Parts: sequence; structure tokens; C-alpha cells
Amino acid sequence: MTHHGLPVWYELSTSKGALADAGAFYARVLDWSVNDAGMEGFTYHLATAGGDMVAGLMEIPDFVGQMPPAWLTYFGVTDADRVADQILAAGGTIHRPPTDIPGTGRFAVAADPQGAGFGILQPLPMPEGQGGNAFDQSRPGHGNWNELNSTDPDAGFDFYSTLFGWQKSQAMDMGEMGTYQLFSHDGADIGAVMGLGDSPVPHWLTYFGVTDIDSAIRRLDEAGGKLHHGPIQVPGDAWIAVATDPQGAWFAMVGPRGTA
Repeated sequence: MTHHGLPVWYELSTSKGALADAGAFYARVLDWSVNDAGMEGFTYHLATAGGDMVAGLMEIPDFVGQMPPAWLTYFGVTDADRVADQILAAGGTIHRPPTDIPGTGRFAVAADPQGAGFGILQPLPMPEGQGGNAFDQSRPGHGNWNELNSTDPDAGFDFYSTLFGWQKSQAMDMGEMGTYQLFSHDGADIGAVMGLGDSPVPHWLTYFGVTDIDSAIRRLDEAGGKLHHGPIQVPGDAWIAVATDPQGAWFAMVGPRGTA
């Protein structure tokens, strides 16, 4: 499976002074191990699940202004500079131009024409078993689903399908909420596009896999998070819960029920 267009990394930007607390929260809720990456001149924490690096955590950078705590999804690309040019040509925005990360690859931070933020990453070749496994729908603690909430879902899908080659899959009628349009990458459903719903702004919502949704919700509550929706059953005998962490970053969980 090619990594172009596949989610390859998830990154949390959290409140100043809250990096350790945020790491402890997700370690408890998602059973992550969170440790300092040891980067010179910059504090960046790495989360691992089942031996895989799955996410990065950092404080909100000074140069982004009043940005609230939030998760950012990075999609893999084969040529970051070319895709950045395509983003601009399609009406998107580049917030941070393509930049090298020593030992990791080349990345950029962007927004689609409706304003939803996302990242692109052209990863360096990694040794077998290292990197590239942040998204794995078969393993808990990994990215499991990627949901775009947009003011113009059709235009949003067209934008990303041009960049990443995604294809429309099943479409689900949600009544007043509109259509929930699944999309696939290399024949596998990896996410969906929908209307804005109750969200004030377009955004990507990251779903992390859990082994039991009820146990995960209990850990969420005990760790100081807030449950906003769920648990709600979805096709495939899975249940979802949408939440915020103690600093206010939105995320979601998905997994079976009654297995703990």
C-alpha cells in the first residue's frame, strides 16, 4: 500500500505549560507510552502504542497566535513541494511551507479551501518496523478513522481526492445532518466527509482505536476529559465517542463494546 494520501502522523498542539499533563491524559485514556523525543532546542514528545510511534505532542508555538489546543492530521505524500504547489493552485492555504525535519522527512502545514487544517509529510525511508504505522485500523491506540467536517463537503472531497487520489465509497443519509460520505484509499475505507454539524469551524476529527469503548470513556472521565457525544453505535459493530481532553482539544475514540 502506498503512503501517498494515507494518514501517517497525528500531532497535538496543547496549551503552554500543559504538555506533561496532556501526555499523561492520553497515556491513561489510550494506553500510550509518552516520552521526550530529545530534540535539541525544541520540546517534542512522542507517543507509542504497541511498539509503533503513533503521535507527537508539543506546546502551541508562539507564531500561531491564538490557536486553541487541537489535533492535526498529516497525510503522506511522495513530493511535499509538488503537493504544496497543488494545494495553492486548488485554492488552499499553506501556513508553513515545506520544511525538512532531520531524520524524519519534509513536511508542510496547510488548510483546504474551506479552512480545515491538515499537514503533509514526505517521510524519509524508515527501517522495517519503524515509522509509518500511526494509522492502523486493526490496532488499539492507533489512528482508526479520519473525519472531515466542512462547510462544503462536496468541494472538500474534490480537493482532497485531487491531491491524494481518494475515491468515494458508501454514502450514508443522516437526515438533517446531510450525507456522510465515506472515502477510500487503495480500496480501504479510511474516513468520511460530512457537513459542519454543530462545529463552529471546518476541521478534521481524529478517531483513535480502543479495545472497549465503555472502559475508554471511564478512563476519559477519570483523567479529566469531557464526553460530548456517545457512545453511539456505527456500522460494523463498533461504537464511537467524541470528546475533548482537559485542555480542550477535540478527538474521538472507536471500538467494540462490552469486551473489557
